[in-house]
Amino acid sequence: MPVVVVESPAKAKTINGYLGKDYTVLASYGHVRDLPSKDGSVDPDQGFAMEWEIATDSKKHVKAIADALKDDPILILATDPDREGEAISWHLQEALTQRKAIKAGMPVSRVVFNAITKTAVTEAMKNPRQVDMELVEAYLARRALDYLVGFNLSPVLWRKLPGAKSAGRVQSVALRIITDREMEIEAFRAREYWSVRAMLDTPRGQSLELRLTHLRGKKLDRYDLATAAEAGLAVQAVSSRALAVTDVEAKPASRNPAPPFMTSTLQQEASRKFGMGARQTMSAAQRLYEAGHITYMRTDGIDMAPEAVHAARDAIKDRYGAEYVPSAPRMYKNKAKNAQEAHECIRPTDMAKAPGDIRLSEDDQRKLYELVWKRTIASQMEAARMERTTVTVASADAQVELRATGQVVLFDGFLKVYEEGRDDEADEDSRRLPQVSKGDKLTPAKGALAGEWSKLAAQDDAVIDAEPKGDLRKADAALLSADGAVLGQQHFTQPPPRYTEATLVKRMEELGIGRPSTYASILDTIVARGYVRKDKNRLIPEDKGRLVTAFLGNYFGKYVEYDFTADLENQLDEVSAGDRAYKDVLDAFWRDFSAALSETAELRITDVLEKINDVLAPHLFPPRPDGSDPRGCPVCGVGRLSMRTARSGGAFIGCSNYPECRYTRPFGPPNPEGEDGTGIGLDGKMLGVDPDTSEPVTLRDGRFGPYVQLGEATEDNPKPKRASLPKGWSAEAMDFEQALKLLTLPRMVGAHPEDGGPVEAAIGRFGPYVSYKAKEAAKPLYANLPEVDEVWTIGMNRAVELLAAKAAGRSGRGSAAAPLKELGEHPEHGGPVQVMAGRYGPYVKWDKVNATLPKDVEPEALSMEQAVELIAEKASKGGKGKAKAKTPAKAKAAAKPKAAAKPKAAAKSKAAAKPKAKAAPKTA
Repeated sequence: MPVVVVESPAKAKTINGYLGKDYTVLASYGHVRDLPSKDGSVDPDQGFAMEWEIATDSKKHVKAIADALKDDPILILATDPDREGEAISWHLQEALTQRKAIKAGMPVSRVVFNAITKTAVTEAMKNPRQVDMELVEAYLARRALDYLVGFNLSPVLWRKLPGAKSAGRVQSVALRIITDREMEIEAFRAREYWSVRAMLDTPRGQSLELRLTHLRGKKLDRYDLATAAEAGLAVQAVSSRALAVTDVEAKPASRNPAPPFMTSTLQQEASRKFGMGARQTMSAAQRLYEAGHITYMRTDGIDMAPEAVHAARDAIKDRYGAEYVPSAPRMYKNKAKNAQEAHECIRPTDMAKAPGDIRLSEDDQRKLYELVWKRTIASQMEAARMERTTVTVASADAQVELRATGQVVLFDGFLKVYEEGRDDEADEDSRRLPQVSKGDKLTPAKGALAGEWSKLAAQDDAVIDAEPKGDLRKADAALLSADGAVLGQQHFTQPPPRYTEATLVKRMEELGIGRPSTYASILDTIVARGYVRKDKNRLIPEDKGRLVTAFLGNYFGKYVEYDFTADLENQLDEVSAGDRAYKDVLDAFWRDFSAALSETAELRITDVLEKINDVLAPHLFPPRPDGSDPRGCPVCGVGRLSMRTARSGGAFIGCSNYPECRYTRPFGPPNPEGEDGTGIGLDGKMLGVDPDTSEPVTLRDGRFGPYVQLGEATEDNPKPKRASLPKGWSAEAMDFEQALKLLTLPRMVGAHPEDGGPVEAAIGRFGPYVSYKAKEAAKPLYANLPEVDEVWTIGMNRAVELLAAKAAGRSGRGSAAAPLKELGEHPEHGGPVQVMAGRYGPYVKWDKVNATLPKDVEPEALSMEQAVELIAEKASKGGKGKAKAKTPAKAKAAAKPKAAAKPKAAAKSKAAAKPKAKAAPKTA
């Protein structure tokens, strides 16, 4: 029986079912070899010879395949149809040859299929080929480049930037994208502008909302109404004139569907619609692929196989009718930069199977399959047809002109099934407009906008005139005509938004950085390194991330340039196409990169920090309005401000006159509102006066971050009441109402029903919590709250429930922690199978067996099938065993056998030493 090797046990089980008992299907469990974390794993002096080792966990899998080949000496490599899959097949062939499991003359072939269906698999078995060495060499080049950068640049970071962990070829560029956006946000200065709207009644008694587009016969640009005074004149100009319809224009329009998914667009849409991260999306897609529900999920192609197009058109006709099927199939050509187009799009393997027709146990898989099915079906449907209408209204003297736009869907087309998500708000007005005709006279809809004005006025700290005075009602952010039908509203320009995972992947794709197989790992790496954090799905650079970006930009600028990285990706694509030798790519890269490494060898940390100060000076120390030295200390007036690093790797701005002057402020630009540069001021920022005590409520900045304070410190009251801002609350957005809420804490929830002990809600160092002090207890019991806002809303029932759960969890060793995921009953032996959180990471628990999850498996994505395999594998070991020493093996990628290693020369001086591949933590 031929031995067929695939990556995963789930894939092996599915394919074994298709091929039957005449084949032995085994799993490699992913990559079986990698470069060891040591000096010389890639040796530029030996023609970039690469030393590989078989991972400890992979040895048993390689042995199982070798043992199977003893009885069945035919090997079929059926790993995934991309560079990574080709590399796994090559590694397996090399490892098995070195074990002498593959003997001279033994048939070894490679088969690929884009979908795990019986038809696709059996067809692939009829068309075997050899391992594609051009794809393998593209993989070798990428792996060598990642090693040369990570294992040479990371030690430079350790020595020159305290707290920096590592740098990588692609993730450093992704970090730069995020950091550059943050710099844009911090440098942004809001600009005020106003808009004017009117609500008018038609002769048929319907209301029509319009916006002012022309004033004094001139078209208004965005900033033409820059102040409240100018907006007031515009409101009066509209409200004081008779208005009539001067034009009604209706134009037909159509909207075509989006193309089917490729990896990046699937990740983006799953993020927009479900808030799923890139790793979570790919994990669910992997399960769907292995189960035979969708095609291969790592692709940058959007073309679809002809038979799939026909199947989609048939499904559309059967489900929605012939009118939803276009006269000709839709053909899509990928427009992405550097697209390989090696595979077709991500689509269902069976178009007739709608989301309700298949049973999926995991919620992520259900949502993702529905998304893929709808997008694929929609991509072959008729365009949506609509009518866009523009109504123009003007005064007889042509001094004011207003317009309203609306849209009516005449035929929904693909919108019946699917509409693509957006990263920004839609700018098209989809309202249906009332019927009007040219010449109709419109009258003010009295009081129609008064409610909206009241809401805007209520948001102000102070209202100028709550009642009509003259021709206007005035508030800080809004103006209303006396009849309540014309509204002027204040706006401010907004900074560019921070990247989400979806928008970062989109940006990387636009720049040609990374590939479908790398997006998720890039994001994981920069977060794991502590360079970036996620806050409400937004990516924010940490201090150490900014420092690394500034350092690399100054000393290794070429290697974090977008064009350079994209060009390198292009070269790797050329290697995979057979148009470039992979060692030529490595040689050209290493020649310049090693020189850049040598130049940084003698740099002192103080020189590096001063250089970064200079590079970031426009950002950290912008010119002051009074013309004084931007780096002069605002407290002592003697020292100069400079960036400093803490041992933890964080950065801050401090005074050179330390320890005489202990002034510090957060890393970043000063806020122009505060004299000390924090935006708060040296004596705090006044928020208001407490109505109960008449004491001032101020926002202040302390050693542990911003806080609010009631009153001032005096001899009688040296410690006035204070409350720190919870995590996620910004000092810039803090207002008087929020400050008063914080100062009410801790909040008394009530008396505990069991013994009358006090139950309180508060916010502490580790977040919001409830506490309960039983009368007989020495210490209070604390239970965390999931949301900050719950501190002010939680009732006694909910509090008692959380406290009881916490008490049960710490009542002794016999009490079990809550599982991360319940998988259900063991299919063969019964008993619950659970995913638990352990000291050394998540693990599967069944009966008395605990099996650690592999690092690349997310607890939420683990299936019962995988869990049973992990349990069986752990149980078969019968206990813990010591890992054996790793077995290195030399790669056979070079055309000639590697020469014997030269004896090491005597140690060279630092200045003369040539850079080599130094050991450092692995980078993705």
